[in-house]
Amino acid sequence: MRGLATVPSYVVMQPTTLCNLDCAYCYLPFRAVDRRMPVAVAEAVAASVNPWAADGRFSVVWHGGEPLTAGREHLAALMAPFAPQVEHHVQTNATLIDDAWCAFFANRGMRVSISVDGPRERNGDRVTRAGRPAYDRIVRGVAALRRHGLPFSALAVVGDPAPGRAVELYDYFLDLGCDVLGVNIEETEGVNTRDNAHDAATVTAFWAELVAAWRRNPRIHLREVEWSLRYAAAVLDDTADGLLPGRLDPIPTVAHDGAVVVLSPELAGFTDPRYGDFSSGNVLATPLRTILAGAAGTGWVGEFVAGVEACRTTCPYFGFCGGGHAANRYFELGRFDVTETEHCRNSKIRLLEGVLEHARNHQAPGM
Repeated sequence: MRGLATVPSYVVMQPTTLCNLDCAYCYLPFRAVDRRMPVAVAEAVAASVNPWAADGRFSVVWHGGEPLTAGREHLAALMAPFAPQVEHHVQTNATLIDDAWCAFFANRGMRVSISVDGPRERNGDRVTRAGRPAYDRIVRGVAALRRHGLPFSALAVVGDPAPGRAVELYDYFLDLGCDVLGVNIEETEGVNTRDNAHDAATVTAFWAELVAAWRRNPRIHLREVEWSLRYAAAVLDDTADGLLPGRLDPIPTVAHDGAVVVLSPELAGFTDPRYGDFSSGNVLATPLRTILAGAAGTGWVGEFVAGVEACRTTCPYFGFCGGGHAANRYFELGRFDVTETEHCRNSKIRLLEGVLEHARNHQAPGM
């Protein structure tokens, strides 16, 4: 991967900054304020997205805040400018999902991903604005999805990757009924300044345990583990160089006001004396395709690309992770041209080592 691609694989849209929850590990800076995206922003984005979608599969991901707090009428108005072939995804905390929202998702073919961290006792960080547990409301939302026969993905944040945690987590999501599961070790980023350093052996064991749980009953697509196995197979076949794209996906995030931040949605809404507001332009003034064509010239983006090149030359795991994420570098180390972060260690290096540890412990006799 060298430089940024000019056409992304998907666009992240922020219909509102508001979230009805106040999760302790959330990175968003303005989640207590309802700053809604004007329809003009969606129209401007669609002008670039629709031609890309005509050339192949393309997705728009609605990600807040909590997107459902924008309301069905406003979200429908924001979706309207996009061509029918554009796929729409929503990342939601599920607390607002009811029969009416399920009908909305079904009528528009929306793909739903919900955020929940496992059994009730693992969701202590997920609370309402009044500080009350949100778990029962999340479960009611999931029940509505299941009642309407709507498939959904799930995303879990793990703050304590302790022994036994992975089996508990996987068994919970088997029962929940999701078809895809993503697992994130908690990250230090945005307004979440909690430490994310963990004992290396403990995190490696967590991932190895998760692989074992998945192999016993692989009914769920387990995002991190399946990517790790794909990479390991490519290494054995000597085809690993073909796994990563030739250029970095810019992953543009379009904030509520039209500002475009590339590479890391977590940077949207923040400013820095050195880097400014991290945006590469605003779709209300410049077409998105033009913004992305020039994004590599943004000062901090060039610094990040330099950091990716440093990873390429120094890190044996580069072929697996492709240089990590810009936000993790910035929020952990204050710069973009640095290399290894705690996020790298927890969710890339120890993930792959956990997969390999499981393989070593379960290899056939005599091998």
